[in-house]
Amino acid sequence: MIRGKFDSSFNKKFEIMEFEVWHIWLIASIVFFILEIFLPSFVVINFGVGALFATIIAGMGGTIQWQVVVFSVTSLASFFLIRPALKKWAYRRSDKVETNMNALVGRKGVVSETIDPDKNTGRILIDGDDWKARSLDGSIIEKNKKVTVTKVDSIVMEVKET
Repeated sequence: MIRGKFDSSFNKKFEIMEFEVWHIWLIASIVFFILEIFLPSFVVINFGVGALFATIIAGMGGTIQWQVVVFSVTSLASFFLIRPALKKWAYRRSDKVETNMNALVGRKGVVSETIDPDKNTGRILIDGDDWKARSLDGSIIEKNKKVTVTKVDSIVMEVKET
């Protein structure tokens, strides 16, 4: 209770809330989950899981010894069982996604300058970007024809007419 030079009605309005043990475990669990947001290592979340299970034991009237045992066991179990699955899910990679120049293979474009291997000329437009191009089979491809990129050689696109 708040003490000081106040009248009794003030004290009745501002009594300090009494916490039960399960309240403390629940608050600890929430704090651990929030900390995991700021420290994304999948370590602190395991303590949150342990505290959540300890909350259940405390709510059922278990002794403090059982609460600590359950907290410890479930924290360790989640560290070895849940953490690897979370890491695999969070840090997954897809090798199917091509990036940079390799992403242009298979894309369609329009010839903006006639592709002629004898004159070493030819340009195509892909999504508004202008690229130097050459024909895959060495044929001449006229301006405004649609082509598909089959290979990227440095900054030169090898194309075939579609």
